[in-house]
Amino acid sequence: MNITSAKGNKRSIVLITIVAAIILLDQITKFVVKKFMFLYESIEVMGDFFKLTYIENPGMAFGIQMESKIWFTILSIFAALVVAVYLFRLKNESFPLRIALSMILGGAIGNLIDRLAYGKVVDFLDFEFFDISIPAFNFLFFNFPGYDLHRWPVFNVADMAVSCGMILITFLVFFPKYSEEKQIITES
Repeated sequence: MNITSAKGNKRSIVLITIVAAIILLDQITKFVVKKFMFLYESIEVMGDFFKLTYIENPGMAFGIQMESKIWFTILSIFAALVVAVYLFRLKNESFPLRIALSMILGGAIGNLIDRLAYGKVVDFLDFEFFDISIPAFNFLFFNFPGYDLHRWPVFNVADMAVSCGMILITFLVFFPKYSEEKQIITES
């Protein structure tokens, strides 16, 4: 076994560990919430800023509803498989990109386990970051009714992993030289 292949094996183990750790932490935290809290119960941790609020989300992220839960579940399985295949095919690409994909895959599987087991996802992290208010407006032929968000949507560990993975990918897209330089540094 040469040095490059040994380094590749270590990195693969790191990526698998990231996926497994996210799934495990996500499922353990959801189990604890279901075991020790009542549905819709809210416990203040840091006043109104951070609460543990147990909800079950039958829709997509941020409570967006879909008409067909079966099609959404099938789409979620397909998306997780695409990320897994893409992650495997990128074995010679930027390691930070592969870490981001591992985070997304771990989060996707964590929420998919809930969907398959319960038909909904357990959410419990409830933060008050900032309010968002977009007034209603008309633009060309589009009539936007406006949007108000007075409390951030409740989320879970899997959602955090997917969001952080997407933020990392966005960063790597906008700063590709940084990713390449880090790749060279980590390989030497």
